[in-house]
Amino acid sequence: MKNIQKLVCLPVAMLLLIVFTAMNVKPKKIIFFGDSITQQGVAPGGYVDLIRKSLDPTKYEVIGAGIGGNKVYDLYLRMEEDVLAKKPDLVVIYIGVNDVWHKQSMHTGTDYDKFISFYQALINKIQAAGAKVVLCTPAVIGEKKNNANEMDADLDKYSGAIRDLATKNKLPLCDLRTLFKNYSEKNNSSDVAKGILTTDGVHLNDKGNQTLAEVLIPFLK
Repeated sequence: MKNIQKLVCLPVAMLLLIVFTAMNVKPKKIIFFGDSITQQGVAPGGYVDLIRKSLDPTKYEVIGAGIGGNKVYDLYLRMEEDVLAKKPDLVVIYIGVNDVWHKQSMHTGTDYDKFISFYQALINKIQAAGAKVVLCTPAVIGEKKNNANEMDADLDKYSGAIRDLATKNKLPLCDLRTLFKNYSEKNNSSDVAKGILTTDGVHLNDKGNQTLAEVLIPFLK
């Protein structure tokens, strides 16, 4: 009789254990790490906001860690407080626009070799903390076709560096540079510098935010 009771109780105990374990599973923490594009992406309708709303909150916690004007070394300097201290499971790095753009607009920017060094250091520290990493190439500084924007050559060069880093470190890459250029080729019939996926040639409009959210979501799952 006692053996029968044990057999009856065992499945119940296992069921309770499974339920208890499920209730205590923490959601996967995802941090989007970047500049003003990511900072604006947290606002309603922004790409971070759209991604957060599309994912199951019991399985995913989505955090935006973007600050306007940031370059790759700014991310490195604030990484401990804004990213690693939050113990993320996954970090999406989206940086590079200001590293190129500010060379002209503010005469600062980031030298190519330093950009690669700081970016690799970012990857190293995030991985050492136990988080996975997804890399993104910078999308556009102007939406004209056929490399007609003033900084297209530099942006292609820095995007190429990020592609190489993804290959070297065996990391997933979301190639926004290629995506946005191809989209403009097909949809920018008037060859305008803004208003296709951006509001000003850099920051995303509603369609840009939606496009970015849709292409990033598969990398998170």
